[in-house]
Order: sequence, then C-alpha cells, then structure tokens
Amino acid sequence: QGSEAEGEGEEEERRAGLQPLKPVRRALSAMDVTDKWRKKGEKVAMVTAYSHPTATHVDQSGAEMILVGDSVAMVELGHATTQAVTLEEMIHHAKAARKGTKRALLVVDMPLGSYEISDAQALASAYRLVKEGGADAVKLEGWRPRTVARLVQGGVPVVGHIGLTPQACATLGGFRAQGRSAAQAAALVAQARDLERAGAFCVVVECVPSVVGRAITEALQVPTVGIGAGPWMAGQVLVFHDLVGMSFHSDQHEAFAPRFCKRYASVGDEIVLGLRDFVREVKSGEFPSDAYSPYTMAKGQEEEFLSLLASQAAEKKQWGTGGQESSGAWGASETALTNGKGLVDDDEDVPIKLY
Repeated sequence: QGSEAEGEGEEEERRAGLQPLKPVRRALSAMDVTDKWRKKGEKVAMVTAYSHPTATHVDQSGAEMILVGDSVAMVELGHATTQAVTLEEMIHHAKAARKGTKRALLVVDMPLGSYEISDAQALASAYRLVKEGGADAVKLEGWRPRTVARLVQGGVPVVGHIGLTPQACATLGGFRAQGRSAAQAAALVAQARDLERAGAFCVVVECVPSVVGRAITEALQVPTVGIGAGPWMAGQVLVFHDLVGMSFHSDQHEAFAPRFCKRYASVGDEIVLGLRDFVREVKSGEFPSDAYSPYTMAKGQEEEFLSLLASQAAEKKQWGTGGQESSGAWGASETALTNGKGLVDDDEDVPIKLY
C-alpha cells in the first residue's frame, strides 16, 4: 500500500506539471545554451519537432533546443534513410516548427547535398534556413571545421555532429555505432575539438560508447548533446516519435526504435484506439449523437422547411419522375436559400462556431 500511495503521489505531481509554462520575454539564444552548461553546469535537453503542433508541445516541455532534424525523412515522409530529404522540404518543416517555438532555440538540420560542395553553397543554404525557415541555428554532420568557421563568420550559429552521421550511412555500412576502437575514439575527440575551435556552440555526439562520450564532453568547453552516447554528456536529444511512442502500436515501436531510446509515453497506441473507436461509432450510428449535432433552425423555420419539402414531394409525384418539374415551390425554395444572389444568406442572429 505504501508503494501504491507513493506511485499515486508521483503521478499527481507529474500531472501538476501540465500547467502551461510562464511566458518569456525572448527565446533562448545559442549563447544562452552554451552558458547554461559552461557557467551554471546545467544539462540541456533537445527534442526533434517537424510541425507547429509538435514544436508547441516540445516548447512547453521546457527543452532548451528544438531540432527540425533531417530525420523527418524517415519518421514523417516515409523514406528509409535521411538522405532523401531536400533543402526545400527542410525549409517547409522549419517554417511550421518556427510558429510553435516561443521559448526554445530552433535548430535546423542542413540536409545531404546542401553544404558539401563548397563553403559558398553551405552559406547560401544556411541563409535560406535562417531567412525562410526561421532557424536560430543550423546543424551539419561530420568533421567540417572549415565549413563551420565560414558559417559562424557569416553570422549563423552552428551545431556540429560527429559519431554516427546518418547522412553518411551508405559509406559507414549502415547505422552503426562509432568510436569502438581506440584509434576511432581518439579521432572523434580530435574532431570535436576542431569543431569547437571552428566556432560550433554545441556538438551532437551519436552512437558511441559511454567512455568516448565522456572523453569528448571533458575535452570541450561547449556543451555536448548525446544520442546513444551515454550519461556523461552535457545534454541529450531524442526523436519526438521515438520518445512518445508515436508508432502503430507498442510492439512495432519496440521492434524499430533505436536501442538507446527510452519511451516516455505510448501515444501511438492511444491514437489507433481513438481512431478505431471513431470508425466503430460511425458504422453503428452512435456518432454523431444529439450532443454533437448543435445547429438548429430559427424559430418557425423548421416547420416552414418541412412544409416546403412536402410541397415539393407532392409536385414531383403529380408530374411523375420523368416529367417537367414545376418551378413553383422549387423556385421559391431556391430564392429563399440564395436570397436571389446565388449565395447562402445565413441568419445573422444565429452565430455559428465551428471549433
């Protein structure tokens, strides 16, 4: 009984957290995120979002960074890897997420093919993500200190990304953990230092042993954000869909979610159950009940309408199904509905609220 009471108390405390967060004067900046770790020793959280609703939810969670990741290619667009998503698509999703982001720093991934050809190409792509997509910062994969330096020099805050770099999955032999040999691990530490020196204000480290993640974190002044990199990082990031269990059902999530992902909810199960309940009630006639049929006619209009229908039915019966229909009642009803202007003339005294 004691443990049950404790569990209920924890759930009540968790539910109390559903109150909206207090408004802020401004969203976090790249410098704010860096200072949280470097000066205050506070860990930072990052979650992906690809739309206005998901960004709004993440923003209200208190996470410091929202990442419009190229993972949108897999979890929203149905591709097998992140390689297929385009710059135009990233801008589209960034615009939507921007509208839901009021508190957090909005970071947007630079997709494959948008920065590798030249520094000029990288800067042009980054400017589009900032100006059109509303990004506060961009993230790019791999050891590219020169490109990072050029972007920072051009006024664009940059998040680096080392370890498993999904855009390079074809050359890595798939989605494989990195830094598992001493030489690879040492190279990753060196890469992280180079990105920091180039001006990256944060470095994502993906799918490396915990000891390697710790070494990278201890080697840098800027925060490291881990994803499958162990507990010693300055922060952590997860994909929204993995985190909340946004899948067909929990068995599927268990089968396809990365091993490093902890599921904090089972949203996919609830979505499917809700949709199935809707379909069942439509087929049974249970929905919509009177409670969900709120619109009524003005006083006396229902009787007049039913009388018109009766008159029309009588005239159709009189003339037969193949004969010419009288323009009497039908013409009068059309005039009543359109007010003679071809437009429905609603009663101004009956306000309609759709939502």
